[in-house]
Amino acid sequence: MKLERNPFEAALKAGEKQLGLWISLCSGIGAEVTAGSGFDWALIDMEHSPNDYHSVLAQLQVFASYGTTAIVRPDWNDTVAVKRLMDLGVQGLLFPMIQSVEEAEKAVAATRYPPLGVRGVSGNTRANKFGRVSDYVARVDAETTVILQLETASAVAQAEAIGTVDGVSGVFFGPADIAADIGLVGKPMDPAVWDLIKPAAQKLMAKGVPVGTLVMDPDFAAELLNEGFTFVACGSDTGLLAKASDTLLSTVKNKLEG
Repeated sequence: MKLERNPFEAALKAGEKQLGLWISLCSGIGAEVTAGSGFDWALIDMEHSPNDYHSVLAQLQVFASYGTTAIVRPDWNDTVAVKRLMDLGVQGLLFPMIQSVEEAEKAVAATRYPPLGVRGVSGNTRANKFGRVSDYVARVDAETTVILQLETASAVAQAEAIGTVDGVSGVFFGPADIAADIGLVGKPMDPAVWDLIKPAAQKLMAKGVPVGTLVMDPDFAAELLNEGFTFVACGSDTGLLAKASDTLLSTVKNKLEG
């Protein structure tokens, strides 16, 4: 048995636009509701949701059966957490709050076996189908997506150096935290935020580094993709559920008589 190809990683390398959805409901059933939509990638969030390894596993199993590449964001750039997620079979990781080249190198190293990194070795895991994948060790590096999230003005200023670290698949800009860092908390769409992000993104694009982000405005998501961003999440499962439930209740109430 051979290691499965990572379609998201291949798409990033080919410069193909990839639409994503943020996943925070911590539920296999919730994941299945959204998986049928056919997004290219889904971000299973462990940083800002109560996901644990068991709930992540359930969601990985769901997305694998639908052809959507599941990327997991651990709660921190933690080597032990990454080891456990890699052994669960994640095809990609989004590392939060990367602040320097050194932190970028640490993130990559956590996904690599020695001598290229520090990942611990286990012979029988879900990642290698419990020892059945014969070429796992040889090919896992090439099939693992490593995305680094920049969330401060200081990190954005280092975007080129961070994004060109060997083993990095792409750079993700976090507009909400960048906004907070420059005194605009709660205003991720403020022009000042994007005046920081877009020039840094263009420099990365010029070097062939795929660039992504999360925005809740579908029109702006399309605009970014048309400007050269490669992977953009255009909504979240929790946001969609909240909006739809609010709209439903409001619609019925407005039709009530008396």
